[in-house]
Amino acid sequence: MTELICIVCPKGCHLKVDEANDYKVTGNGCPRGAEYGRKELVNPTRVITSTVKIEGGSYRRLPVKTSSDIPKGKITDVMNEINKVTVQSPVHVGDVIIKDVLGLGVDIVSAKNM
Repeated sequence: MTELICIVCPKGCHLKVDEANDYKVTGNGCPRGAEYGRKELVNPTRVITSTVKIEGGSYRRLPVKTSSDIPKGKITDVMNEINKVTVQSPVHVGDVIIKDVLGLGVDIVSAKNM
């Protein structure tokens, strides 16, 4: 039995996930909490937020994020790719900075107009 605190909403339900019983989740206040509990043990994922270098803008760094979640084990590899990038201003929210990063089917996108 694994205990987790759900991060899907601010409520922070205390979840118990029973791996021996097909990852049955208890303690969740909503169906999203049950989904989170199962996923966190079977295939944990995260959304990355970071910055890349930008030239020609008001600031030297542009905030970026993944367009969806990626496997937790790939965070370091994705960050290495993000750290290689320099973009040229102007950039708009949602512009793709890195398409299909590491073949994961997830883009790195701008989180700010610059």
